[in-house]
Amino acid sequence: MPGDEESSTSDRRSPVRIRPPPDPLLIICRCFSFLTAVIALLCVFVNVLSAVRSFRDGSDIFGGIFRCYAVAIALFVAVLETEWSFIFKFWRVLEYWAGRGMLQIFVAVMTRAFPDVTDERKDLVLLQEIASYMLMACGLTYVISGILCIGFLKRARQHKAISREQAAKDLEELERRREELEALLINERS
Repeated sequence: MPGDEESSTSDRRSPVRIRPPPDPLLIICRCFSFLTAVIALLCVFVNVLSAVRSFRDGSDIFGGIFRCYAVAIALFVAVLETEWSFIFKFWRVLEYWAGRGMLQIFVAVMTRAFPDVTDERKDLVLLQEIASYMLMACGLTYVISGILCIGFLKRARQHKAISREQAAKDLEELERRREELEALLINERS
């Protein structure tokens, strides 16, 4: 009976798939990466202000040059938090959290170095201290987490999540293709 065939094909269709919830560790890691990138951008901002002030006064050219290097490395730290594979291809050590944390600590120390000894810009010094201590905290968190192999666990879970997503996409594609073939088969029979 033709009605029975249609009901049996509709029964075989897969129900709506419910995707598993995202991994809480990956969510926490993404939030921490975002926070670290924002703090690194704050270090960029503070170092740019300090460099402009140094060059404008003309009193501390070497301090201004030092701040330019701090800006470049802090920008690199912010981009590094996007986990762009291009960067990891050339600097494999930064894929590991201990190495990434040590770079962040270095930028924090560069941001804190050469404080304003004349006390002319207390607001800038306060902003330098806030940015450097916050980035130092992020760097220490990365180093400690790296030592505890949290980064390895994150990469393993990330790989598993990507594999699961790809498998779900492949299965959906196969289901769609099967439905197309069944429709062609039914049209051939009629």
